[in-house]
Amino acid sequence: MTQQQIAPALVPAFAPDGTLRASINLGNPILAQRGPAGVAPVGVSVDLAYEFGRRLGVPVELVVFEKAAASVEAVKAEKADIGFFAVDPARSEGLLFTAPYVLIEGSYLVDESSALTDNSEVDVKGTRISVGSGSAYDLFLTRAIEDAEIVRLRGAPAALAALREGEVEVAAGIRQLLEGEARRAPGVRVLPGRFMVIQQAMGIPAARGTAAQEALASFVEEMKASGLVADALERHGIEGALVAPAAPLPV
Repeated sequence: MTQQQIAPALVPAFAPDGTLRASINLGNPILAQRGPAGVAPVGVSVDLAYEFGRRLGVPVELVVFEKAAASVEAVKAEKADIGFFAVDPARSEGLLFTAPYVLIEGSYLVDESSALTDNSEVDVKGTRISVGSGSAYDLFLTRAIEDAEIVRLRGAPAALAALREGEVEVAAGIRQLLEGEARRAPGVRVLPGRFMVIQQAMGIPAARGTAAQEALASFVEEMKASGLVADALERHGIEGALVAPAAPLPV
């Protein structure tokens, strides 16, 4: 496969200060995970950031956050130059996205004794659903849920703890994370299937322009087609995520 060439004139659009600042969200373990003390985070988003920096010919600085919402805001405010987050209409203002590079399932976790057996049974009056505030599944459920109550908490750990402590009947989150919680300690189970597919994409501040967006989009497509995304997921031991299909060609 021919390696994409990024026009030198576009480099300042991505790294105006000579360094590519990549916003990394540690709240999604499929994308990035904290390294040992004194070691940078690792994950598919980190690998993509370093590879894109190599293509630009500039050093990469990782700007690390614990929550998706903070990671998104950093890119919108141009405190970071690129980011890795779920595509959602609520995040479109101030950002330009690529097509997704990874697809992740959003699922529900319930108490082992719960009468709930299917995703379709969750949205009823009297059911409380805990979510990490500002997460992709929070944004989706805000639009989709009609009768249940959404309880927004500070990050996935707090949402899981709320279920364990009986403060809610359901916790929503990334399927891989919920399955890990169910393995960690008895008493909870993941409902079959998924309530959404989270499309993880790269994004830049809208002010950087459509030419930069197109160059980043081409990079993402190359990374999917070349196997870099699949190799990164395997190398970092990630299960429960799929490489997104190729984006349709522009008409």
